[in-house]
Amino acid sequence: MSDVMPTKAVIYCRVSSKGQQSDGHGLESQETRCRQHAAAKGLEVAAVFPDTITGGIDFMKRPGMKALLAFLDAQPDERFTVIFDDLKRFARDTRFHLDLRDAFRARQATIECLNFKLDDTPEGEFIETIIAAQGALERKQNGRQVAQKMRARMENGYWIHNPPVGYAYKTVKGHGKLLVANEPLASIVRDAFEGYAAGRFQSQAEIKRFFETFPEFPRNRAGKITQQRVTDILTQPLYTGHICSETYGLDWLKGHHEPLISIATFDKVQERRNGIAKLPARKNIGNDFVLRGFVHCAECQKPLRSSWTTGSTKRYPYYLCQTKGCGSYGKSIARDKIEGDVADIVKSMQPTRKLFDLAVMMFRDTWEHRASLAADIVKSTENQLRHTEKQIEGLLTRILDATNPTVVRAYEDRIAGLERDKLKLRETMAHHVPEAGTFDQMLELSLRFLANPWKIWQSGNITMRRTVLRLAFAEPLNYHRNEGPRTPKTTLPFKALAGVLGQDMRYGAQERTRTSTPLRVPAPEAGASTNSATWAMSYGRAHLDGSRCGVNVQIATFKAKRLSNRIGLLPDPSAGYFDDSVSLAVTRVSAPSS
Repeated sequence: MSDVMPTKAVIYCRVSSKGQQSDGHGLESQETRCRQHAAAKGLEVAAVFPDTITGGIDFMKRPGMKALLAFLDAQPDERFTVIFDDLKRFARDTRFHLDLRDAFRARQATIECLNFKLDDTPEGEFIETIIAAQGALERKQNGRQVAQKMRARMENGYWIHNPPVGYAYKTVKGHGKLLVANEPLASIVRDAFEGYAAGRFQSQAEIKRFFETFPEFPRNRAGKITQQRVTDILTQPLYTGHICSETYGLDWLKGHHEPLISIATFDKVQERRNGIAKLPARKNIGNDFVLRGFVHCAECQKPLRSSWTTGSTKRYPYYLCQTKGCGSYGKSIARDKIEGDVADIVKSMQPTRKLFDLAVMMFRDTWEHRASLAADIVKSTENQLRHTEKQIEGLLTRILDATNPTVVRAYEDRIAGLERDKLKLRETMAHHVPEAGTFDQMLELSLRFLANPWKIWQSGNITMRRTVLRLAFAEPLNYHRNEGPRTPKTTLPFKALAGVLGQDMRYGAQERTRTSTPLRVPAPEAGASTNSATWAMSYGRAHLDGSRCGVNVQIATFKAKRLSNRIGLLPDPSAGYFDDSVSLAVTRVSAPSS
C-alpha cells in the first residue's frame, strides 16, 4: 500500500430494512457521526454511500457498496479513507467481511471504524475476525428467532405475509395485525370466485376482463392486470378463511380472518380450472359481439362466428356461419339485426301478475319443504362428522404402532385428508341453517330477475347481457339468416312458470321447421307499472296468501310441489339462494355499466 496519506474520505452507512430507513434515523445518525470523525481527522468528505439491505449477503449485491467500489475504481490515483459507524455495518458475515477487506486493500483504500480500532497486525486481524464472526452469529440467531415467531403466529391461525387482493391488515385488540375484508376489492374478488364457480364467467380471461372494469383493482407497474395475478387469486385458499403453507407445513388450518368464499366454491373453481382448457380470448372481439358463442346456425347447429369487415368509409360488424357444406356457409348476418331479434325475445320474457302470485306461493311452499330437509341434512352431517373423528383417532393409534416411515407418511396424508373433510362437513352444517328473514330476501332477489330480464339487458353492460343469456336460456339459440330465431329453450324458472298455466312461451319458428313465425311481444296489463322489478316485489309480498290469485290455490300448490320435486326449481333454504347464477346476476342489476 502507498505511503501517501489520504486527504479525502467516503462514508458508508447501512440499515437492514426500509422500515428502519423510514421510521427511524439510522442512516442520518450514522452519517452525522462519520462526518464528525472525518472533520476531527482533517479529511474532506467526497461522497456518502447509503444502503438499505441486510449485511448478511454478498457485498457486491449491495447497491451502495457497489457504487462505493466503483467510485474508488474511477479515481485510481486518489487515496481515500472509508469511514463507517460500526463493524456490523461493514458486514455481518465472516467470509464477506474478509473479502471486503481484501477489496479495499486492492484499491489502496484505508478503512476506519468509529467503534473499533482496525489493526493490520496478526493479533489485530485475529480479533477483527472474531468480532466479524460474532456479528454473523447474532445475525443467524436473530433470523432463527424471527422464523420461529413467524411459524408460531401462522400456527395460531394468523397470516404473516403480504395480504392478497381483497384483504388488508388492521390492528385488532386481542389479535394484533389481523386480515380484514378490504372493500370494494373484497366484493370484486368474491364475485369473481362465485361467478366462475357458477358458470357466469366461462374462462379466466373473462375474469381478467371483469377485474379490468374496476379502476380501483390493483395493477402492476405497467398499469395492467396480468393473467398470473388472476391465477394467483383463484388458487389462494386464504379466501376460504384457512391457511396453507408449504414452508411451515400447514394444510388448511382455520384462520382468525373472515372468509370471502366457502370451501365448496373454492373447490368448484379448482375443478373448472383443471378441466378442459379454454382458448385465450381474442383481443377486442369478445366485447364487440355479445352473442359470440351463444347463437348457432339453424342449419348446421354450429356456433356462428363474428367479425368486422371494412367498407369504403367505415367498418361493419356481422355474424356468419363458417361450416363448410352448410347451406348458410359464408353468408353474413348484420350484427344489429341478429342482436335486435334476441333483444326482442328477452324483452318479451315478462310473466303476468297471475304468474307472480303463483310464483310466490310456490316459493313459500317449497321453502318450507326444503327447510325440513335441511334439518335432516344437518343431523346426517353431524353423524358423518363423528364418524370422521373416529377414523382420525384410529389412524393416530396406528401411527404410534407403525415403524415404517412410508406407512407413517401414508397415515399422515390420510389424516390430512380427513381433517379437510371435517372442515367441509362443518361448513355444510353452517350452510344448511337458514338465517332469519332469508326467505323474504331471496324472494325479492328471485323476483327481481324473473320480473324483467329486459331491464338488465338495457344496461348495455356486456357482462350483464351475457349473464342474462345464461340465466334465461337453457341452450344456445338457433338462428336462421333468413327466417330469424328458432324457438328458444328457456331455463327452468321461466319454463316452470309458463308450464303451470299451460303457456308455451314460444318465440320465433318451431324447431325442425322452416316456417317463419313473427315474434309476439305480450302487452302489459292495464295499469301495470313500468318498473316491473319494483312492482313484482311489492305485489308479491302483498299476496303471499294467494287470496287474489286467479288460479285455484290448491291446484297451484299441487303443481308447485310436483314441479319442485321433479326439477328442484325453487329456492333452497339450506343453500340460502334461489340459484347460484340468479343470485349473482341479481345482486348486480343496479350496478352501473362500465
